[in-house]
Amino acid sequence: MRHVGSLGLALCAFVACGCISKETHTRTLGQLESERNDKAALEARLADLKQRLAQVDDDRGVMREELLGTQTRLDGSNDAVARLQQSLYVERDAKRGLEERLEQMGVELHHAGQATASARRDRDQLQTRNDALKDELAETNHALDEAIARIETLQQANDGLTAAVTGARDRARDLQSKLDAEQAQVASLQEDNLRLLSGTSTAKDEIDRLQKRAGEPESASSRAADLEQRLVDRDQEIGHLRQTVSDRDTLAAKAADLAATLHDAQQRLTRLTDEAAELAEERDRLSQERQHLSSQLAQLRQDKNRLSQAEHALLSKLQQEQERLAAEAAEKVRLEQERVAKEEEIRRLTHAQDDLSQSFQDEIAKGHITIQRVRDRLTINMIDQVLFDSGRADIKPEGRTVLKRVSEVVAAMSDKQIRIEGHTDNVPIGPKIKERFASNWELSTARATSVVHYLLETGGINRQIISVAGYADTRPVAGNETDEGKASNRRIEIVLYPKDLKEIVEDLRADAQ
Repeated sequence: MRHVGSLGLALCAFVACGCISKETHTRTLGQLESERNDKAALEARLADLKQRLAQVDDDRGVMREELLGTQTRLDGSNDAVARLQQSLYVERDAKRGLEERLEQMGVELHHAGQATASARRDRDQLQTRNDALKDELAETNHALDEAIARIETLQQANDGLTAAVTGARDRARDLQSKLDAEQAQVASLQEDNLRLLSGTSTAKDEIDRLQKRAGEPESASSRAADLEQRLVDRDQEIGHLRQTVSDRDTLAAKAADLAATLHDAQQRLTRLTDEAAELAEERDRLSQERQHLSSQLAQLRQDKNRLSQAEHALLSKLQQEQERLAAEAAEKVRLEQERVAKEEEIRRLTHAQDDLSQSFQDEIAKGHITIQRVRDRLTINMIDQVLFDSGRADIKPEGRTVLKRVSEVVAAMSDKQIRIEGHTDNVPIGPKIKERFASNWELSTARATSVVHYLLETGGINRQIISVAGYADTRPVAGNETDEGKASNRRIEIVLYPKDLKEIVEDLRADAQ
């Protein structure tokens, strides 16, 4: 534009001056034509640039939408990572709690061991005390048996003494009666003796008087002889009375001896009665002590049984606690192994997701393939136009190329279960393909089965870890009201999910060995 303006000004200047030659005019016209052509080229280039800029703007909008989708998926991945980190934090806290509980259980186990040792010492002391009490009770029972035998012997002796005392009392009463009779007779004899003594004195006086009167008549002599005879009889009677008195004295001495014996017997009876009462009291005391010792022995046996039961319960509780601690330790090891397995699983899935995203970045950019990971599950979502023609279930060459790259990544993940899922929209099967596929069920299942066959035959996937499912239009990911939603629902999903965690742990152990 600037060149055209300058040429125009020069031409005007030349015209004004009137000095324009033909050659100059021709050259100027050529320059004008050239500048006109340049202007047209510039305008065409400008239009092309505008068109390309519009295309760039369109591409930028698409990229912005893809970037938003990627950002959304990234946010979902970040949320999943955050949830995983939260889960790891929870597991770490649980692990710390288990460790603290294990330490606490160790302390409780140590205390329980000390309590058990103390209980055993108490049991041994109680057993020793029980044995001592048994020995003491046996000695007490023996002494009590001897005391009872002695009491029985003393009771028998007491009965014999009582009978003897009763007989002695009877004999004493008889002797007392006899003594009273003898004393009465002695008194009578003493009176007779006094009377005889007085008579004897009178007779002697009479004899003396008669002897003086020797010279008296014979009557006096015979009287004197009679008196002498009477005196002899009196002397004999006095001797007899003296013998009787001597016998009475002997009887009195015997009675005194019997009275002394009776008094001794009574004192002995009193002493034996007191001793018997003391022995009875001792027997009662020993019986009460025996009952008390029996009660103590029963209480000790109950305490022993209670201690034995408490020890058994404590040992049982200790064994249960040890088993629980062992189970918790095993559970801790298992959780740790599962955590390591999960981390390894997530790491592998993340690596596989990165590999697949890198391998299919063009298809992902076009929206033909999406790759999504939720915790330990990885899903590869491919719309049907990537793999199949409309209404067909055989894989087209472009789809085989895509599946080939998918199989290269999936084949390396032998620790995963693989499920091939076929999905359709809700449009019923048309009449042209009704003979091959009766409904969307058959179509979705046939397409998933074709993918399975390709992965088994070409991708080298283990047939024991792969499965197939056809869901028709039962699991849409978008609404079927628009063509875009229907296109999203017509898809093949390759879902990778972990095996049983036990198998993963065993695989890790095998790898470690």
